[in-house]
Amino acid sequence: MGAHLYCGARGVMAARPVVAARPAERGPSDAPAPPRSPSRSQRGITGLETAIILIAFVIMGSVFAFTVLSTGVFTSERAKQTVFSAIADTSNSLSPRGTATAFAARLGGEDTVYKVTFVVTSTMSGQPIDLTPPATMDKAGVDPDISVGAQYTMVISYVDDSHFVSDVPWTVRFLGSSSDDTVLEGNEKAEITVWLFDFDNDNPTGDDALAYSANGGIDSGPLVTANKRFSLEVKPARGAALAVERVVPPALRGVMTLR
Repeated sequence: MGAHLYCGARGVMAARPVVAARPAERGPSDAPAPPRSPSRSQRGITGLETAIILIAFVIMGSVFAFTVLSTGVFTSERAKQTVFSAIADTSNSLSPRGTATAFAARLGGEDTVYKVTFVVTSTMSGQPIDLTPPATMDKAGVDPDISVGAQYTMVISYVDDSHFVSDVPWTVRFLGSSSDDTVLEGNEKAEITVWLFDFDNDNPTGDDALAYSANGGIDSGPLVTANKRFSLEVKPARGAALAVERVVPPALRGVMTLR
């Protein structure tokens, strides 16, 4: 604080103390302004962005749901096809009836099984099964007789510890009532004969009643003798294969029941 001189009315100089100016105090109107709220246009932009995000989520959810539903429908359809195919295969399969029978004769002075017969029917009386055979039997001369050009679809294979014949000759004979064709239908029964060796009907009891097969059976090697275990696999055009596994008895006879 300083002093200033002034001249009064009487011409006398006097000193007046000088007071320093104080800073002005802020009033209520001088306080910092609060943050400005978003304008109406800014609020609209924020709402539009939110709507776009929600729409994107809805679209993605719809695509995912469609994918899941499509996959489920496809899987269900494949499962249904598999079940129907299995049912069709089962209904078209062959089923054995009764026991298998073996017939023996002599080849080179030694006894051997030369043919095996068994009876089959259609499982659950299913769809018809084509039993057109590759050979016939007429009990004259040498059996079996191969049917040249036969359009057969069922194949029978033979296997034991010494042989494997993928397409052995076989013949068929229907038992009881039938429709006079080679198609197994309904409750029909068919007797199938599998030929392992060729049989001479003119010399049935001789030492050379049999010969190695010239028609697709066993053409060389060991004979089918006592205690021989073998398997026949019957494979129709449709349906499951039928396996017939048997053992030759310890003592061979002309006709034997196989177990």
